[in-house]
Amino acid sequence: MFYDAWLIAALWLLGVTADFFARGALGLNTDGADPVLQAYLLACPFVFYGWFWTHGGQTLGMRAWRLRLLDAQGNPVGWRQALIRVAAAHVSLLVFGLGYLWVLVDRDGLAWHDRLSRTLLVIVRKD
Repeated sequence: MFYDAWLIAALWLLGVTADFFARGALGLNTDGADPVLQAYLLACPFVFYGWFWTHGGQTLGMRAWRLRLLDAQGNPVGWRQALIRVAAAHVSLLVFGLGYLWVLVDRDGLAWHDRLSRTLLVIVRKD
């Protein structure tokens, strides 16, 4: 998550910079809330994780730690599962990380967002 957070922050920075210059070039007010920018900032984590998880099951950070996301049957995840997992992971984090710490007491070692999205993380063997 830590590695991926840097990549998402870079996407946010690009979006904020592009928005600032576009609004300035168009003569729009650069102060205050911008609903288009807010939608972009909200969508970034969903698109980032969703795309990586549906295209190989690994984000760049997960590759570094040799982790892969699969569905409960061991198949690649689809967009629906990926989006549910991202949303549920935010909830897991917002309650002081309890959803993540749940892996310590769960009989299958799954976090809340894994349970809700019917996914699991597996360790990829080094070949």
